[in-house]
Amino acid sequence: MNTYRKAFGAIALSTTLLASPIGAVSEPVAIEIPSAEDSSAEQQGRIAYEEAIALADIWLDQIQQFERIPAISASIVVQDRTWASGYGTIDRAGRIPATADTIYSICSISKLFTAVAFMQQWEMGKVRLDEPVTTYLPWATLAEDERESVPITMRGLLTHSAGLPREAVNPYWTGPNFPFPSSDEVRDGISSQSPLYPASRTFQYSNLGITLVGETVAEVSGTPYDEYIATRILQPLGMENTQPFIQADQFGKEMAVGWSALNPDGTRSPVNLFDARGINPAAGFSSTVTDLAKFASWQLRLLKSGEANLLLASTLREMHRVHYLTPDRRTSWGLGFANFQINGREVVGHGGSCPGYRSQLLIDPANGAAIAVAMNAMESAGGIARRLGALL
Repeated sequence: MNTYRKAFGAIALSTTLLASPIGAVSEPVAIEIPSAEDSSAEQQGRIAYEEAIALADIWLDQIQQFERIPAISASIVVQDRTWASGYGTIDRAGRIPATADTIYSICSISKLFTAVAFMQQWEMGKVRLDEPVTTYLPWATLAEDERESVPITMRGLLTHSAGLPREAVNPYWTGPNFPFPSSDEVRDGISSQSPLYPASRTFQYSNLGITLVGETVAEVSGTPYDEYIATRILQPLGMENTQPFIQADQFGKEMAVGWSALNPDGTRSPVNLFDARGINPAAGFSSTVTDLAKFASWQLRLLKSGEANLLLASTLREMHRVHYLTPDRRTSWGLGFANFQINGREVVGHGGSCPGYRSQLLIDPANGAAIAVAMNAMESAGGIARRLGALL
């Protein structure tokens, strides 16, 4: 079979990927188009999967080169099968190849782990969603605001509808040093910050809000946040290359170095590594697309089997469903999870954007599928993940 027919077959068959319960493939392979005599649904599904993965592999390789992204890694989960790969190089010298196990900052995808941790405590009856945050963190009191408002609740923090400022008091996203605050500095500064909006009035994305959720987990569990995440979520899921902080000792080794967006002359500038410190619950994790696939697979298995594992299936469904919808009906959010539609499919997940890194996790619960993309440049990982989903 010639190359043209292989490519045509991949395009034609890949459209069934997200809906087919199909077999595993360890790496992209070229498969013959079946004859009319061999048209079983299982065989067609297996071939569709393998052809789609082969096409995705070629497409990602070309995207990395065409958009001059230094390193990009991606994983695809379909039912109980996972494929992952990397493209480009991860070090300043351009010698170490990117792989499925390359470590990246995943920035705001960190929020999903904080949300899971909170809901574990919710299942234990230690926290309530509609309780004011000050019940658990008496110090989390913002400056007085004359506008009428309902209380700032944990649900409001998880859905970014609490009206809080986007960030803690210190300016820390500006390089070259990125002076993120410690937990004590977040705590000491919050009383000087005023709400941007009355609570539950509108959507206002807030790293400060999710940081307070992480502080609540630590307070009610009696366990430091990073220890809690490691022992109660990462280790049970076998996420060996994920940490609730930036893995600075692996920078330029196992962890990709960060780069800027393209400069006018077509080059990229190096970006210093940051340490999110007190903002780790909202933006400080580092991970791989292989581990993000494990995180997604755990959710798909839990929803399918209904057997409790870290959470009850009903709790995860509650996290995925819409809890806040903006008045214009354009933004919807679950408990920690972004909730939106792509081509009529209900998708949950989160994106990440930090200095030198972009990432995206998309999960399609109804069809048992997920996509994770991470890169060490400032292009749109979400755009690539969506185009990859459309391709598949």
